[in-house]
Amino acid sequence: MTITEIGAYEAKTRFSQLLDEVLTGHVITIMRHGTPVARLTPVTPSVQSDPDDIVEAFRQARKGITLGPDLTIRELIDEGRP
Repeated sequence: MTITEIGAYEAKTRFSQLLDEVLTGHVITIMRHGTPVARLTPVTPSVQSDPDDIVEAFRQARKGITLGPDLTIRELIDEGRP
């Protein structure tokens, strides 16, 4: 990863070129009067999980967990009703 510093005015005039550089992995630091004020960095793609995999992970995590020796979900639901 290459880090480049560039002035704000030059960044404004070369913005499209800077985006092309960022696409190739460069990091651009934009300076104003010698002080860094912004950084252009490549976006890292987020990892999308398959919903079916998430549901299966929950099922695996709750295996062996019970409400108690003689409780059912129906009894708990009915218990909360007047």
